[in-house]
Amino acid sequence: MVKEKKAKTRKKISYAKWGYIFLIPFFATYLIFSFIPLVNTFYNSLFENYRSGLTQIGPNFVGLQNYESIFQSDLLKYLGNTMILWIIGFIPQIIISLILAVWFADFRLRLKGSTFFKTIIYLPNVIMAASFAMLFFALFSDDGPMNNLLIKLEILNSPIRFLATVWGTRGLIGLMNFMMWFGNTTILLMAAILGVDASLFEAASIDGAKSLQIFTKITMPTIKPIFIYVLITSLIGGLQMFDVPQVLTNAKGSPDRTSTTLIMFLNNHLYSKNYGMAGALSVILFVITAALSLVVFFVLTSAGKKRGGGR
Repeated sequence: MVKEKKAKTRKKISYAKWGYIFLIPFFATYLIFSFIPLVNTFYNSLFENYRSGLTQIGPNFVGLQNYESIFQSDLLKYLGNTMILWIIGFIPQIIISLILAVWFADFRLRLKGSTFFKTIIYLPNVIMAASFAMLFFALFSDDGPMNNLLIKLEILNSPIRFLATVWGTRGLIGLMNFMMWFGNTTILLMAAILGVDASLFEAASIDGAKSLQIFTKITMPTIKPIFIYVLITSLIGGLQMFDVPQVLTNAKGSPDRTSTTLIMFLNNHLYSKNYGMAGALSVILFVITAALSLVVFFVLTSAGKKRGGGR
């Protein structure tokens, strides 16, 4: 009997090691392409390293001097611009996406052609942002099709200079970000709603709950993890906003740099080959992104726990 037990024990295969083996490519890729460059960026941020004409200055160790210079610049202005542009695009995006996700996931409505509409709303997401920006630049220019149409319809007497006003430019950037990403957000939220047990919705309907009550009491609390994921990833994407305002404003962030984002500010240092300042700004951007993401996560998580405890 003892020999049989030993034989059975030997035949057992541990599958845990295979999980670690399959994780090796991810960690290797992360180490080579993310962690090492991050450490190298922090290291370079401690040096004075730039080109003045044909003369290369540095690299000379200057400690935290690059960080002091960044904070003495218009960093807060560009951070404010970035957050404003993200909020303008994200608020309508999350509202429309939630409405569409609820509609598409509700089998009781029996919407016809839902697959077609899902495909259509996702299509802008596959268009290059630079191409989208060029399209909007042509459409909303002073003598573009939109102004010509509004004048012909006698809605306007003179063209609107969308790209010459602060909120006109910001509005176009927010509109583009909304159109490019609301389809992706809708798909994610719809998948989350479809993962909820349908019996919960049926029981609530039988008990006489209204649609708004079902949405606030069942749908939102249940899909909260995905909602937090969407919010944080959108925030990270917003802080990394670059191509749309870069192309639309011809890299100037006009008018008066009110559309200049943090990544555009970083690109200016890279373009001028000021690698020390660019490294310092990259580290600051990384810290800001991590801090805001953690704040959003803990605020939403703690708010959910408080509501849960109240019931």
